[in-house]
Order: sequence, then structure tokens, then C-alpha cells
Amino acid sequence: MEIYDVVLIPLIIGMVELLKMYGMKKRLLPPMALVFGIVGGIFYVYPEDLKAGILVGLMMGLSASGLYSGGKAVVEKNGS
Repeated sequence: MEIYDVVLIPLIIGMVELLKMYGMKKRLLPPMALVFGIVGGIFYVYPEDLKAGILVGLMMGLSASGLYSGGKAVVEKNGS
């Protein structure tokens, strides 16, 4: 995994935000981040190694979910 592959995390966050804008239920957003991460890991980061692609995809999806919820908590705390 190269350092520029980490750019997929903000992309995953953006795709989850789009789903949110189109009315997807909030409880489904973290699993969708995992799905996007796994797909990106398998098809973009490690297309030649399924296990590594899934592992990296899970890592990216979980990172995107954490960054999304952590950023949201900070914004809500500052807005109060």
C-alpha cells in the first residue's frame, strides 16, 4: 500500500455523505463505509491479493467511519 492510497479515505467519506444527502438511514452509513472501503481495497489497492485487499479495505472503511463520526462530534460540540 502506497501513501497515496490513503486518499481513498476522504473519497469514502464523500460517498457516505452523498448517501446521507440522498436520504439513507444513519444507521446504515457506517456499514456502507466498510463496503466502500473493502471494494476500494480489493479493486484498487490490492487487486492481486484478495486477503490483503479485504484487510486494507476494512482499515480504510473503519478509518472513514471514525473520521466521519469524530469530525461530526467536534462540529456539534463547537456549535453548542
